[in-house]
Amino acid sequence: MKSFRPFLKYLFWFAPMLVVAGLTVGVVSGSWGALPVVLMVVGVAIAGLGLLALGSTPSDQPEFWRRRSTEAGANTLVSTLAVLVILGLINFLGAKSVWRFDLTENQQFTLAPQTQELVRSLPQPIKVWVFDKQQNPQDRELLESYRRLGKQFSFEYVDPQAVPSLAKQLEVKKIGEVILERSPNQRKQFVQAINAQERLSEVKLTNAIEQINSDRKSTVYFLQGHGERAIDSGQGAMDQAVKQLGDKNFVGKPLTLATSSEFPQDADVVVVAGPQKPLLAAEVTALKTYLDKGGNLLLLIDPTNPDPKLEPLLNEWGVSLDKRVTIDASGGGKLINLGPADALVSQFGEHPITKDLQGNLAFFSLARPLGIKEVTGVKATPLLFTNDKSWAESNLKSQPLQYDAPADQQGPLVLGFALTRSVKEKTTESRLVVIGNSSFVANGLLEQVANGDVFFNSVRWLSQQEQPTLALRPKDAKNRRINLTTQQASLASWLALAILPLLAFGTAIAVWWKRR
Repeated sequence: MKSFRPFLKYLFWFAPMLVVAGLTVGVVSGSWGALPVVLMVVGVAIAGLGLLALGSTPSDQPEFWRRRSTEAGANTLVSTLAVLVILGLINFLGAKSVWRFDLTENQQFTLAPQTQELVRSLPQPIKVWVFDKQQNPQDRELLESYRRLGKQFSFEYVDPQAVPSLAKQLEVKKIGEVILERSPNQRKQFVQAINAQERLSEVKLTNAIEQINSDRKSTVYFLQGHGERAIDSGQGAMDQAVKQLGDKNFVGKPLTLATSSEFPQDADVVVVAGPQKPLLAAEVTALKTYLDKGGNLLLLIDPTNPDPKLEPLLNEWGVSLDKRVTIDASGGGKLINLGPADALVSQFGEHPITKDLQGNLAFFSLARPLGIKEVTGVKATPLLFTNDKSWAESNLKSQPLQYDAPADQQGPLVLGFALTRSVKEKTTESRLVVIGNSSFVANGLLEQVANGDVFFNSVRWLSQQEQPTLALRPKDAKNRRINLTTQQASLASWLALAILPLLAFGTAIAVWWKRR
């Protein structure tokens, strides 16, 4: 036994290493299975056997326990075990309870009180689907802040190319879209599209949660009585569009102004789709009054005869309806059986309605171009552009169809405008979308290429769903940068790299020389 006794002290110090290894495995893996427990038990057993072996001879016991090395080793062992226990408790408490302190000047990483109250009181589970391959750290940190507020909130990143069925179910059009889903009725709400320039916004996410948590649906009224496209079944009807609006949390209703004593108060959007007869002057006045009070109107006007008599309304917004018909001679539509009267649109304006449609294609059969003039207080954005091989034809009866100046107008032509105007004594705005065609929303054409996207995006934008319902203001980090001139930057470099180090070395040498 004495021959092995010099090696026992090394075996004795191997014990704490096993205990530390066991604790590390348990903390890192988060599971206290067989491996960490075995390591700690073996470590404690080796420590006990080492102590017994070192003092096993009766004659050596008093001397062994009185040795200075034994006392120092015992103190070290107890201190090590105490530190390990304290670290274990700290990690345990840290895993169970998270404390966060936002030390930024304007609480950049703290959610607004309205957001905290809303998420903590969610009555039903809400899940955020982020259809993006990459998980941006800034976006994920924001979502983690939401999730820490309550168990009803969750989120998941999804690659739309890897799970196309889910992307189709949630009607995802491209990578980067953020969709909100509420259980158990599978209600969906579009939040925003994120990219390298636009990150996930607390304002947009919180207001989307507020909207999806509300049982109120936006109401869309379709004007009837002038030969407009029917919202029920029939030839040239648009019941498919109305049905799909219902799936997108809208309610579609007919509107007959001639038989109504007053304009419906719950009209979030009014649609006038392809009137074949002139509107009455009183009806036009009712639509003007609706817009003046902050209403939202979608006009889909075909090049029909007689004219729908909407000039008194459109003149106030600076929009003019061209009586000519758009002809497309590019031949790009032959592959999908389109003729020269089917205007192809592959260029879209920079607007919330069409900004996500770049690279897509839409077509409008028998469409009329639109004109615009500047009106004080009205902001107009073109939406739909034809190609440079198109023109506005003044005489469809002339065959073959060809461009004839000056009666015809050479393209590109604008087929749609989105307009906004501030409302007096209100914080909202009235919105108007005018498109020189209505056939693209008809049954059978709505689901072709991007036709349906143009319509649904227009209705969504007109309903002003993106407008915040809660008074949240985005938090912007304050710019604390110091702008230096070239001379100041050069001086700072010399001070940091040469002058101050030389001064320090000189001082050190002087002190050394004086002491010497």
